[in-house]
Amino acid sequence: MRTIRRVWPYIWPEGEKFSWVRRRVVIAMALLIASKLIAVVTPIFYKRAVDALSGEVPDLALGAVGLTLAYGMTRIATVGFAQMRDGIFARVGQRALRSLALETFQHIHRLSMRYHITRKTGGLSRIIERGVKGVEFLLRFLLFSIGPLALELVLVGVVLAWLFDIWYLVVVAVVVGLYIWFTFKVTEWRVKLRRQMNEQDTDANQKAIDSLLNFETVKYFGAEAREAARYDRAMEGYQSAAIKTATSLAWLNFGQSFIITTGLIIVMVMAAVGVQNGALTVGDFVMVNAYMIQITMPLNFLGTVYREIRQALVDMAEMFDLLEQPEEVSDKPDAPALAVRGGAVNLENVTFGYDPARPILKGVSVNVAAGESVALVGPSGSGKSTIGRLLFRFYDVTGGAVKIDGQDVRDVTQVSLHQSIGVVPQDTVLFNDTIRYNIAYGRDGASQDEIVAAAKAAQIHDFILSLPEGYDTAVGERGLKLSGGEKQRVGIARTLLKNPPILLLDEATSALDTETEASIQEALKRAGEGRTVLTIAHRLSTIADADRIVVLENGLVVEEGTHDALLERGGRYATLWYRQQAEDAEAA
Repeated sequence: MRTIRRVWPYIWPEGEKFSWVRRRVVIAMALLIASKLIAVVTPIFYKRAVDALSGEVPDLALGAVGLTLAYGMTRIATVGFAQMRDGIFARVGQRALRSLALETFQHIHRLSMRYHITRKTGGLSRIIERGVKGVEFLLRFLLFSIGPLALELVLVGVVLAWLFDIWYLVVVAVVVGLYIWFTFKVTEWRVKLRRQMNEQDTDANQKAIDSLLNFETVKYFGAEAREAARYDRAMEGYQSAAIKTATSLAWLNFGQSFIITTGLIIVMVMAAVGVQNGALTVGDFVMVNAYMIQITMPLNFLGTVYREIRQALVDMAEMFDLLEQPEEVSDKPDAPALAVRGGAVNLENVTFGYDPARPILKGVSVNVAAGESVALVGPSGSGKSTIGRLLFRFYDVTGGAVKIDGQDVRDVTQVSLHQSIGVVPQDTVLFNDTIRYNIAYGRDGASQDEIVAAAKAAQIHDFILSLPEGYDTAVGERGLKLSGGEKQRVGIARTLLKNPPILLLDEATSALDTETEASIQEALKRAGEGRTVLTIAHRLSTIADADRIVVLENGLVVEEGTHDALLERGGRYATLWYRQQAEDAEAA
């Protein structure tokens, strides 16, 4: 019921804008009822035609040929109305599918970083795929199968009781009742098997995608056989669940056929006895047979429809569980856009931990003036990258505040915040598209000249021109066709194209060789002119010329000052600096 309630607004949306949707639903339902009424009348023409041909009850009005034509016309009308119904409803169903798919996609992007670093991409994509496909099926068959079938069964039962005997109705009612009870009982059992099969399918798909995404790692460790065995174990679980599902379906189909056929035999024997006694005509016998076939066909269909609806509900329930996943980071109601006047960044006594039992930042205060270049350094685990994530509001602080030009980032819209900050991460991940697309991703609608200018600033333009397809060169999944340095320079180019007032450089040159690093550092220095630059660095040589250096250790600020001042102080920064100098000298 939860799933049906979630789907209903897509069938019957509120607002004048969607009045066309409601009109189409009403017209489709009217055509549906018309087709069922005609279907119930059709066997009567068949009976009268048989009686006229046998000479038992001559039909003076239409004659045998006319009755046969009338029978054919009613069958055509039944099919015609049903197809018109499907055609009219198609636009409604496809709109619902598209709207729900878009809502799910948008919701996933609104979920927090905490959710996305724990998710399994393969399993997530399979849940969305199955759920969206289930929507159209549910809309179509819930509206046009279950309700119409009930209407047809009632009409046929009434006609049999009226034209023949109440016992015909009793037999039909008992058969239908037994059929529905058996179908629902077995199907509910099969739903559990289906859920198990889905879980195994999701697990196998996740393992396959995870292995393919880590193709290089698999090769490095010669683990092809190990990965194949891991995938095969997951598929073995799916195979077992799928066999149980298929076997149970065979038993369900046999049981349904047995109940329906038994009912058909009983009713036909009753009609045959009536013909022998002279109470019924041959046409009556044929009509009873036609009605029973008319009942058995949709009843057989009911089993399939109910099974598929329940399976669709299982698939959709997983997707709606995803939609109900809470947004850890969300905008306040009527939150204003961030107004960047100079780009000053202030961390005021910030505390934060990914796990409450393990705090990362323990009261960090850092003030970055507008247009200032500040570097954050310290050993691994000191909280450098965490500060960048809090500034971009991937997470909310647990204490204190992060402010830009005096505005708490929790009080402004995330869209405006993200537009104001350009990030060059340590590991640049590219879309499986062209170099042009990946650079242009920095600003929607950027011209070719602007893309080229950004590439030149990032020292990658000449390399791109040396490629056979130039800017139209495909970079492969996650940019695997490019080297680490080339990927990093594409990432820098798209950030430069974004042209934000605040730059966040998270180990931005970590993947570059020494010569390229020097040229990129110069490009980043030029790009940072007139902007606020926050640099997270491990290699201290890259930030020696920063306006100020903040040294973090164990989630606290232990030192702060210029490069020269910190070296003179002989504290933690000086220790890190001389250690790196010694390591570089030893490596050389």
